[in-house]
Amino acid sequence: MKLSIVNRFSIWFFLLLFGSMLQAHSQDSLYRFKAKGNPVITHKFTADPAAIVEDGTLWMYTGHDFEGRQKGYKMKDWCVFSTTDMQNWTEHPVPLKITDFSWAKSGDAFAGHVAKKNGKYYWYISTNWTGIGVAVSDHPEGPFKDALGKPLLTNEDCFASDHSWACIDPAIFTDDDGQSWIFWGNGECYYAKLKDNMIEIDGEIKQVKFEGFVFEEAPWIHQKDGKYYLTYASGFPEKIAYAMADQIEGPYEYKGILNEIAGNSNTNHQSIVEFKGNWYFLYHNGGMQREGNSYSRSVCIDKLVYNPDGTIKRVVMTSESVPPLK
Repeated sequence: MKLSIVNRFSIWFFLLLFGSMLQAHSQDSLYRFKAKGNPVITHKFTADPAAIVEDGTLWMYTGHDFEGRQKGYKMKDWCVFSTTDMQNWTEHPVPLKITDFSWAKSGDAFAGHVAKKNGKYYWYISTNWTGIGVAVSDHPEGPFKDALGKPLLTNEDCFASDHSWACIDPAIFTDDDGQSWIFWGNGECYYAKLKDNMIEIDGEIKQVKFEGFVFEEAPWIHQKDGKYYLTYASGFPEKIAYAMADQIEGPYEYKGILNEIAGNSNTNHQSIVEFKGNWYFLYHNGGMQREGNSYSRSVCIDKLVYNPDGTIKRVVMTSESVPPLK
């Protein structure tokens, strides 16, 4: 049956209108905002930041404290934000929920870390006492799906620990030779190699040990000028301390406190990233006015500054945060 010119135009117009509606709906699902200081995110409570850089964009993955003035952790999903200039941010649709892991009986969406390998993005997450899981996506903004259908690590792998929340806070580092490593733990710091598929442990699980190491949680590895930096939460309430080594497995040498207790929060959890020639220190505090506390936290960003000898200056926590990039 031949269509008249009018009918053809009607179909074309409908398709154009429908496509525009889909695009508008997609755009409406993004929330854009400007950072106006610390905390950087003020429309919801966020914690445990982890950042990666991809093609001129900084992607920040966070936990999500559901409400203000909480008296305990209420975390059921994770968030993802992106920026190209450290001032204009986009929040993307919820990329991952604790219910996406059918085996996560605890139902707690604790700290995580995203790493890219072989063209895919792997999100390693904590579930409190049921272990560390890993989700995968083809895109940095997700959506992500459970890559294993079971935990990657459990309390049984935390051989030196005897409390139920020992297997938390994964952090991933891929070395210059392409070898990826995972660090994690509460009370004791564990690490292991990852296989190239990023969803299996390769070989022995080991511990980080060195003089002056008072480890609470939140390990993070980064590298600069051939030196490896291990930062971590120390003591309670938590400060962020750091150590340095010439090799990723150490031996590490304790260098001191990097970040003092962040205001109005017992915990801290850092991410360190280089972006467009600048080094940044991401962390959380309880500084959201009137509503913030140790269980209703907010992500902040400040500068990270190195000394000529490679050591790091103590982070100055500011209300202004970092300036926008030109």
